[in-house]
Amino acid sequence: MLSDIASSLTDPAYLVPILVSVAVFATLFTILAPYFERGDLDARMKSAALERDEIRARERARLHAEQTRGSKSVGLRSHNNASVRGIVEQLNLRKALADDATVAKLRAAGYRTQNALNMFLLARFVLPFFFLIAAVVYVFVLENMTDKPTTVRMLACIVAAYAGFYAPNIFVSNQSKKRQQSIKLAWPDALDLLLICVESGISIEAAMKRVAEEIAIQSTALAEEFVLTTAELSYLQDRRVAFENLGNRTGLEAVKSVTQALIQSERYGTPIAQALRVLAQESRDTRMTEAEKKAAALPPKLTVPMILFFLPVLIGVILGPAAIQVMDNFN
Repeated sequence: MLSDIASSLTDPAYLVPILVSVAVFATLFTILAPYFERGDLDARMKSAALERDEIRARERARLHAEQTRGSKSVGLRSHNNASVRGIVEQLNLRKALADDATVAKLRAAGYRTQNALNMFLLARFVLPFFFLIAAVVYVFVLENMTDKPTTVRMLACIVAAYAGFYAPNIFVSNQSKKRQQSIKLAWPDALDLLLICVESGISIEAAMKRVAEEIAIQSTALAEEFVLTTAELSYLQDRRVAFENLGNRTGLEAVKSVTQALIQSERYGTPIAQALRVLAQESRDTRMTEAEKKAAALPPKLTVPMILFFLPVLIGVILGPAAIQVMDNFN
């Protein structure tokens, strides 16, 4: 039966319609997908607002604990998935698979809740077994890789299990890079807006809140970071920590340089407008330099596609009629 399925899958009469159908579906999906996309701006801003409420509740609980002296601090209970949290607590996955760096990576990717950490830990625990079972079924049950030794087939299954273990890390890393790219592109414009607000006499908290509202359409991630920083500035005792958290969450040197300027302005009372103007110009120049680098690297990247796809078609179009005429003359 498996041989019949394999022969059917390799039959050109059966394979060509499938490939054509896939190509047509991919083309239609590419054309129509933008019209069905729904922006998640409201949901993400609501999540940032909930994070602000959590900061408020956590700081109030901490202040209440300091005032009572000796009473245990009342932590904010987040609405997590109870079943996932129970599995994580029973297996003690937090101690085995997570540390401060893991939490920092999740925050950099935009996953700041305890439920996100629990889901990440559960995925790291479950996916290796899932990948291992899938590899065993593919290699031994479906009898693939039969020309390889048994040790090689077992090694392939073990590699699949390792891939499942590191798949959540790869996903979080990709999400973090996308988020950093979004913040990097919108950062110069956000600095310009922040500069305008500061020069008009608005405080840094109100300026960040206003910029978050304006920049949300261009970069929701940056708007979230500004909203969280505004909340931390309002409820943390040390404002320096709020600025440092902004730089640590984004992981971008451009953002860290601005936060350092804000910290110096808070500490020494220096004017922040001139520093913001210089940093905004540097960020804009950096963005333009990166665009020029990509433009300069484009011709070498297009060389191989031109040779593989464009030149054969051009040769066929140019020499095809002449070849047909020559064949007719010989006939």
